[in-house]
Amino acid sequence: QVQLVESGGGLVQPGGSLRLSCVASGSIFRVYAMGWYRQAPGKQRELVAAITSGGSTNYADAVKGRFTISRDDAKNTVYLQMNSLKFEDTDVYYCDLVARTWVGAGTMDYWGRGILVTVSS
Repeated sequence: QVQLVESGGGLVQPGGSLRLSCVASGSIFRVYAMGWYRQAPGKQRELVAAITSGGSTNYADAVKGRFTISRDDAKNTVYLQMNSLKFEDTDVYYCDLVARTWVGAGTMDYWGRGILVTVSS
């Protein structure tokens, strides 16, 4: 089984910063990408940022220039540095892992339970 554990969320004032972390553990044969999504109540989950095993990154337009995604392959960990936070960044943030659990398995998405980020004055 694969487990993803997110940390680093919480309450922050507008203009402030937070750093999210997500550690992947379990039976992982190969990681292809890791990323962060967010979802507000009643809305679809949307991509925030993703990073491939080769280091390519992709960001939602709404966070470009403010958020930075990075990863530590040795620790199977992905980070999301969030700066200049805005009210509209308030959401539940979910960690995503695209991986294979063994050589014969297909590529699958695995999700964390989500962590709340609240931007409020």
